[in-house]
Amino acid sequence: MARKYFGTDGIRGRTNERPMTAEIAMKVGQAAGAHFHRGKHRHRALIGKDTRLSGYMMESALTAGFTSVGMDVVLVGPMPTPAVAMLTRSMRADLGVMISASHNPFADNGIKLFGPDGYKLSDDDELKIEAAIEGTPQLATSECIGRARRVADAQGRYVHAVKSSFPEHLRLAGLRVVVDCANGAAYQVAPAALWELGAEVIPLGVAPNGTNINERCGSTDPSALQAKVVETRADIGIALDGDADRLIVVDDKGQIVDGDQLMALIASAAARDGTLKGDGVVATIMSNLGLERFLWGQGIALHRTPVGDRHVVEAMRAGGYNVGGEQSGHIVLADHATTGDGLIAALQVLAELVQSGQPAHRLLKQFDPLPQLLKNVRFAGGQPLDDDKVKATIAAAEQELGGTGRLVIRKSGTEPLIRVMAEGEDEALVGQVVDRICEAVRKAA
Repeated sequence: MARKYFGTDGIRGRTNERPMTAEIAMKVGQAAGAHFHRGKHRHRALIGKDTRLSGYMMESALTAGFTSVGMDVVLVGPMPTPAVAMLTRSMRADLGVMISASHNPFADNGIKLFGPDGYKLSDDDELKIEAAIEGTPQLATSECIGRARRVADAQGRYVHAVKSSFPEHLRLAGLRVVVDCANGAAYQVAPAALWELGAEVIPLGVAPNGTNINERCGSTDPSALQAKVVETRADIGIALDGDADRLIVVDDKGQIVDGDQLMALIASAAARDGTLKGDGVVATIMSNLGLERFLWGQGIALHRTPVGDRHVVEAMRAGGYNVGGEQSGHIVLADHATTGDGLIAALQVLAELVQSGQPAHRLLKQFDPLPQLLKNVRFAGGQPLDDDKVKATIAAAEQELGGTGRLVIRKSGTEPLIRVMAEGEDEALVGQVVDRICEAVRKAA
């Protein structure tokens, strides 16, 4: 069944344009609230958000929707997406909501829903909620309307949980860490957790004003972090995105380290310590072939999924794996969280940095990646990938790459983009095939 509202990661769009309007948000609250109104207990929804200006509007609209169908609401304010997932489960809420467009610009926003187990909703749940959005809401009687309240200690609960993922026998004392919070959801909790574990913390992106989230900062633009690490002679830099479920690291030389290298480090450390479950790692089709070869050399299998941390988590749960993630920095550590958590992943990297005694630029270079190039083509509508000339260009490129490379071409699930990725041993050839495909897509679009 075609989806009208939900994409690959909840509902997302430009604020005050459908589907990201206060009207739709209220209907989502009514539909999701009614869907999870099961049993005779007092029902509750937990709502968190990032720092976007539109978060206030969406929070109020969702609260109105939930309370109108008889569900109480717990408001936790600006908190990372993984914190909302954790708090939903620990506070026994019937569902959790994160208001965020993740790494997108401030003008966008989104609604992510979590079930009472802290995991993102199933396709079946999302389709039922979509159907209910279009229907007539099941409003509560006057005496059964829900109540809303704010929780003051939510940040402390999350910081405690994050610190619990760090090895008890280790401290970050003597480590100088630059942390870029993208002027987003983790602007308070990330520096606090690192400082409490003993690090010298140099914060960036911790002055949100409603419109500067992800603006020239965070994991999507770590240039300021790179400069600050070099300037302050820091041991390492950590970059989160707007809702802090994504992590990019900068080593002590100012070089960017992506999610593939981080997964390689975390997985090999877990295998060494005997804590890697399933003798495998789950990653997406975008992860570099170099990661696959590195893991294979250590007797660790790499299981690939479609793009999206939701697919990664589903495969991890089905196969019993505890390490997975995406090249973009969504690292999922199932022993500690139900979704990607940039801060928890960062602490595992910092633990290895402390134990190894190596500088970050040595520790974090786990393998040599194959040349890989990703370009995006924006389109206004239609199905450019169904165009015969585009198909022919892709087929020719696959033949050229042969058995030494691969292509991944797909529509973005969150933006009107066609993503074209190629990798192979011949860097020049990789660039040529990507450019040809992008040009064919532009003409078709």
